[in-house]
Amino acid sequence: MSDYIEFTHRELPYPTFDADNHLYENKDALTKHLPREYKDVVKYVEVDGRIKLAVRNTISDYIPNPTFAKVAAPGAAGYDVTKGGHGMTGRPSGMTGPGGKKMMVMPGIEAFFDPEPRYRLMKEMGIDRTLLWPTLVSILEERVADDPGVVVAVLHAFNQWMHEHWSFNYQDAIYSTPIISLADGNDTAIKELELIASRGAKIFLIRVAPVPTWKGRKSFALPEFDPFWQRVQELDLVVGMHSGDPGYTRYTNEWEGITREFSAFRGNGSPAFIAMSSEKSNLVDALASIIGHGLATRFPKLKFMPVEFGSGYIRPFYTKLQRLWDESPRLFLENPVEVFNRNVWVHIFHEANPKQLIDMGLPVDHLMWGSDFPHPEGMGDPLAYHEIVQGLPAAQQELIMGGSLEKAMKVGKYAAA
Repeated sequence: MSDYIEFTHRELPYPTFDADNHLYENKDALTKHLPREYKDVVKYVEVDGRIKLAVRNTISDYIPNPTFAKVAAPGAAGYDVTKGGHGMTGRPSGMTGPGGKKMMVMPGIEAFFDPEPRYRLMKEMGIDRTLLWPTLVSILEERVADDPGVVVAVLHAFNQWMHEHWSFNYQDAIYSTPIISLADGNDTAIKELELIASRGAKIFLIRVAPVPTWKGRKSFALPEFDPFWQRVQELDLVVGMHSGDPGYTRYTNEWEGITREFSAFRGNGSPAFIAMSSEKSNLVDALASIIGHGLATRFPKLKFMPVEFGSGYIRPFYTKLQRLWDESPRLFLENPVEVFNRNVWVHIFHEANPKQLIDMGLPVDHLMWGSDFPHPEGMGDPLAYHEIVQGLPAAQQELIMGGSLEKAMKVGKYAAA
């Protein structure tokens, strides 16, 4: 392992809770519990000697190596601010990071696939707890958006696998994130929500994009979905919102006359055009909907946790909220800045100056560190981020490096809260 993953074991003076770790799915993760009538939805096929994933008989390159037999090494994209990187301003192009440097590739190891080896690796690193997000399953919703029945069937099968293989709470250290879609309506989503809650889940993942329902795409924050959100608030589950494929590539594809899918590790069109085109942020749109459509006002105890979006969106969006409240308070049911501070927990991914965010007004107990380990655009040495926060007061360091997330998840010293 040391040939590919270089880290320093650290014993910090406070518990650590990483907001962003990933599993790599075993080959049966999407298929083992899939009902027979859906058995042809997801297949592994061989193309020119390589294994690819086919969704409804269409081969996808969204993730080039869906078996994860070989993967880019953790941190290989070069974004890590503790290693001289400048943060994540976009996805890697092909298997290269900033400057065109080729990424180091390594074999997939047990700790990427199985809970006990991962638990041991965390302890070697000095990480006490982590959220564990999926990788491959993010391929699904956009590619079957025309059939909500397929969406919820495959996600339910995946959640069954995740609970069986990882559990939703492994050793009070690894908190896996099952996925819920509202595509088939409130009743189906509430049933899935109650099932994962009964099995110990403390957080779930919802796609950061309009929901592909039987009646077209629409925001999950609209009042028609309130029965679901009422139950989320009652169960006190955290709403995870992880970076993935929101389907937004279609906007730039039309300008370039291309129809291919979004690929996480391949360029998508002309680099010059992409660099100059308008910003398109599914997260900003989702937060605007949560606040602007009144979801967070109707359910003020909901906890939204966007993860792995980089920190570049935070300052302009937060400044916009302040400006709009000053200029047009009649637009809002309540101060949008206060709603953001109350309902949103912020992953300061590759953030070099967290003090500046605190000085802007973001509550420090809503700021979270997260490494994105073992993905290449993340950190190969996760706890190195303590170097970024070590100039802050001790209490703020403890919150950012774990306390904020412990408090939101009600674990550790906040378990009885």
